[in-house]
Amino acid sequence: MPFKITFIGAGSIGFTRRLLADLLAVPEFADVEFAFTDINARNLKMVTDLCRQDIAANGLTTKITATTNRRDALRGAKYIFTVVRIGGLEAFATDVDIPLKYGVDQCVGDTLCAGGIMYAQRGISALLDFCKDIREVAAPDCLLLNYANPMAMMTWAVNKYGGVRCVGLCHGVQHGHFQIAEVLGKKKSEVDIICAGINHQTWFISVKTDGQERTPELLAAFEKHPVYPQEEKVRIDMLRRFGYYSTESNGHLSEYVPWYRKRTNEIKRWSNLNVWIGGETGGYLRVCTEGRNWFEAEFGGKKKHEPLRYTQENRSEEHGSRILEALETGRVYRGHFNLPNGGTITNLAPDAIIEAPGFVDRHGISMIQVGDLPLGCAAVCNASISVQRLGVEAAVAGDDTLLRQAFMMDPLTGAVCNPPEIWQMVDEMLVAQAPWLPRYKRAIAAAKKRLAKGKLLKTKVTRGAARLKTRSLAEMKRIEKQNPRAGH
Repeated sequence: MPFKITFIGAGSIGFTRRLLADLLAVPEFADVEFAFTDINARNLKMVTDLCRQDIAANGLTTKITATTNRRDALRGAKYIFTVVRIGGLEAFATDVDIPLKYGVDQCVGDTLCAGGIMYAQRGISALLDFCKDIREVAAPDCLLLNYANPMAMMTWAVNKYGGVRCVGLCHGVQHGHFQIAEVLGKKKSEVDIICAGINHQTWFISVKTDGQERTPELLAAFEKHPVYPQEEKVRIDMLRRFGYYSTESNGHLSEYVPWYRKRTNEIKRWSNLNVWIGGETGGYLRVCTEGRNWFEAEFGGKKKHEPLRYTQENRSEEHGSRILEALETGRVYRGHFNLPNGGTITNLAPDAIIEAPGFVDRHGISMIQVGDLPLGCAAVCNASISVQRLGVEAAVAGDDTLLRQAFMMDPLTGAVCNPPEIWQMVDEMLVAQAPWLPRYKRAIAAAKKRLAKGKLLKTKVTRGAARLKTRSLAEMKRIEKQNPRAGH
């Protein structure tokens, strides 16, 4: 099958190496051409060298080209994966630290809330530039598979304004499915689910074993589990209040709704600091920083690393490779995909990007008619959809009025901040992120003038309610030596 697959943002070792291994576990893809592109030449080289080592270790001759010239990498591509983080860790730090001054304490800040909204402003601008190149040099009717957050807003912008076919992919459903099977005492393959909503707020609206509906049993099953009542306090509480289990992990979910992080003295109560995703302030920023340092030290030299084995047994549950396999071979795949709603979920907005079940074969991706979500679940999703719509339109137009309205409508930001605080916070974030916001030049200039005048609202000097220290490389190496699975 001689076609071309391009990775944009290929300097991300986690996604690129894993997705390549998944794709090359499909025998028919051995002769596919891969093109890697990234703006960071050093990271690009490190990941490319590592992937070539994996390919050789598996006895394949699959070719990878690597270039910092995006158009060259996209030329003739039939499938394109985007795994970018626009602004890198420098911009990400401002997504977390500036809102914290105003009392908005985020665990991740890459999907909704103040950080996620600003992340969308950077990402959408770049993604629409990618789409221009794709339209001009990629294969006709190519498919863009987006793994970049904020998933819903990025995928929404491409489908509405990019002129490129795009599906958004996430693994939250798979992880929640595993948890549900575990608390029911079943294998994952024995539990049939229907999961629907919006990315990171997708709900398991049907859970069956042997044809019997088990949803009413889930709360008691999770409460009796030896670990989850400590690790998933927010998710279990949402299950208690709304009747359905949510896909997203504890810390992530806590920053999408107004109830669990609005009072500083209650954040630790709802968090589990044994894992970063449990609710730690800036948890994902910390592990990304540690991971970057580890990556540069461990993979920057000539050290040989244990190759990934390209077998079905080692294949991950990421949707990407399975979608391509279904499209190219006709082997039917059932998964959960992020696409424009239309009428798939009838009580969510038709223009929204929803996450719902679908099937893939040679004819494409076919979504299943879900109907109405339970009213409470739909209400939670619709609150976020309003924020997403404002965020998308703000990013496309460079409209800071819409941007400020998105902040105001955001459930957690609105629960913590009053309008003047939001206006000043947005000014600060626009100025701090100016290098990655080309559509906001006029708004940034005005924000700089306002901030320079003085008489600013008082803000807090705080590390957050539940922040942990970023570990040094030496500390990580000590941990790795003691426990090889815990170091990075």
